Amino acid sequence: MTPPPARRRNIAPPRESVLVAAMATIAERGLDGLTMAGLGREVGMSSGHLLYYFRTKDELLLQTLEWSEGRLGAERGALLSGQAPAAERLGAYVELYLPEGPRDPHWTLWLEVWNRSQDADADARGRQAAIEGAWHRDLVALLAEGISRGEFRAVDPDRFAARLRALLDGFSVHVAVGIPGTGREQVLSHVREFLRDALFPPPAP
Repeated sequence: MTPPPARRRNIAPPRESVLVAAMATIAERGLDGLTMAGLGREVGMSSGHLLYYFRTKDELLLQTLEWSEGRLGAERGALLSGQAPAAERLGAYVELYLPEGPRDPHWTLWLEVWNRSQDADADARGRQAAIEGAWHRDLVALLAEGISRGEFRAVDPDRFAARLRALLDGFSVHVAVGIPGTGREQVLSHVREFLRDALFPPPAP
């Protein structure tokens, strides 16, 4: 007697595949288009199966942000570890920080996670702080290097980094939501002017 065929196991796709699909959905249809049921169809899993792995949509969003930030962190590390002048690397940092334009998927996701953080638990808040901290530490180190080389004025690197990131965050929100008059190129011009006035030494007479 021929034995019945073995039942196929429902093998979940790798976690990264789910996060890639989530980010692709945000880029294509925005956050409103990201549902557990729809994402499950994209990766061949039920919404219940997704909830088993991620528990809540908030956790899915945060893990997607962490994955996206990991990729940006690698790119940022490569930019900042180069041999170019500190001023040039600072410009690259700023360009990487700012959204590409309205509905930038990474910034769309960041804004949603920030909004949900009001009700987040301590673990989620700590993970968000870790993302912020990585950007801050890299900027402080770059500023300190530029000061030691005489490329930048003798500012307090930590305080200046906090102010610069606050400026970048504010402008980034404007770019991401598409406020008229604050396109990416206009914002870059504002930031470069601020850095020229506040950080770069005056030209020699």
